[in-house]
Amino acid sequence: MQHPAEQSPLGKSSDYVFSYSPELLFPIPRAAKWAELGLTADSLPYQGVDLWNCYELSWLLPSGKPVVAVGEFAIPADSPNIIESKSFKLYLNSLNQSVFASTEALCEALCRDLSAVAGATVEARVRSLDEVALDGVRTLPGRCIDGLDIQVSDYSHPRPELLVCNRSRVVDEVLHSHLLKSNCPVTGQPDWGSVVVEYRGAELDAASLLAYLVSFRQHRDFHEQCVERIFLDLQRLLQPEYLCVYARYVRRGGLDINPYRSTVALQPDNRRLVRQ
Repeated sequence: MQHPAEQSPLGKSSDYVFSYSPELLFPIPRAAKWAELGLTADSLPYQGVDLWNCYELSWLLPSGKPVVAVGEFAIPADSPNIIESKSFKLYLNSLNQSVFASTEALCEALCRDLSAVAGATVEARVRSLDEVALDGVRTLPGRCIDGLDIQVSDYSHPRPELLVCNRSRVVDEVLHSHLLKSNCPVTGQPDWGSVVVEYRGAELDAASLLAYLVSFRQHRDFHEQCVERIFLDLQRLLQPEYLCVYARYVRRGGLDINPYRSTVALQPDNRRLVRQ
């Protein structure tokens, strides 16, 4: 079965477009992957957002002088469409020789164009390099599980049967790992990420979580769908009072993608990690 992104610019040679071109943006419906996970738009068990950071944002002032900045975009997790990442990059490149009267005018165009393709309101923020530099580099919360001793032999697909919990003990904890790797479903190129699991419920065996996360290593799916799969597998096992799963992925083409999924409303910390 053909992946919806096969019709996108992903994995194909693309010309560099020099003028503002919102038509370059390519939507990928979420519905097919939701159905694969047993979900519909009306039955999503999480709230969340996909945070995109663009480190190659530039445009022209009316004087012709270029500006460089960092763009931050928040796409609702329940939006009908994902925006395919290469098309996003091509669209942002089309701003490089385009004139905007002000940063505010640029933000208005970004919100309008991205919202139209996502099918929901996308928030956009443009920040100066000095402002972003003041944020510094963050470390992930909770306990890193990467030093645990595990045996792994199968990397072909996610293996939720590896997950183990202790139902006699209820805990409130945060675990994280930097060993998440998956592959693009179209090009097969690797996507590297760090993942955080925050929950209140039956105690999760940390070594089993690490083995499960490593089992994604050859799995082909987009960032957002990997995080949703992890969220659902943990929710089914733990039946938690509270669950939040998010991943911070290493940037490609100047863009990083950071999906957050939670049982409650959240305020994500969008400061970059050392690998981002």
